[in-house]
Amino acid sequence: MARDGEPTLITSVQRALRLLEAVGEHPGGCSAKTLARRTGIALPTTYHLLRTLVHEGYLEKLDDGAFVIGAQVAGLHAAAQQQNLRRRIREVMGRLCEDLNAAIYLARYHEGEVEVAEIVDSPRAPRVDTWADFRQAAHATAIGKCLLSGLSREERADHFARYPPADLTPRTITRVRDLIDGPVQPMVTDSEEYSLGTACLAAPVVGAEVPVTLAISFPAHKLADTRTFAKPLRAAAAEISRTLAVAGDLPTGG
Repeated sequence: MARDGEPTLITSVQRALRLLEAVGEHPGGCSAKTLARRTGIALPTTYHLLRTLVHEGYLEKLDDGAFVIGAQVAGLHAAAQQQNLRRRIREVMGRLCEDLNAAIYLARYHEGEVEVAEIVDSPRAPRVDTWADFRQAAHATAIGKCLLSGLSREERADHFARYPPADLTPRTITRVRDLIDGPVQPMVTDSEEYSLGTACLAAPVVGAEVPVTLAISFPAHKLADTRTFAKPLRAAAAEISRTLAVAGDLPTGG
């Protein structure tokens, strides 16, 4: 029985995990008797746990009777890598949010759509009110314009054929030719084009298979002090770029 304050441990789960670890130490597979001997688990219990693990896909039994790691473990490993990558990215965004006192966004252009993958904000620096879907407002946001700058002219034209630019504020740019043929900038600005009173800066993130951007939003009256925001934003985008180059593509899902 567990003492007060101590977790209640399930012995059968612990034994199953020991067996998984033992199998993982033998790439060529391991027999039930060898596993029982290495883990100290009784042979009848070892057989029972191995059958369960095989049934659930965490182990696979080969024709010669040896056990190897199953597909379910590979799936967990891939998920763990994606979660670790997401955690590292959010750490960068969290530091930037604290340093700049601004809401931070990570977005990508995936299968013809603008997708905001991560948002980090705070009570002092809340995220912008998304009253208009970002997918339909790429022309009016620094996020969208930065992502579209990573596409070819034909791809930008296709986007605006599907999402004709609409006036969201008096400052929204809606002339398609300007949006398609505008020069590529190292940093993209949106000054009250999406929401009155709000400005946004976006910098490209490289290393992913599709266009990715890191962006910040803040009160429009602070836009005159762009240099205060620009250098830390570019540095954070570069850090995420290095992370993606080493760890892989941007995690899917929100």
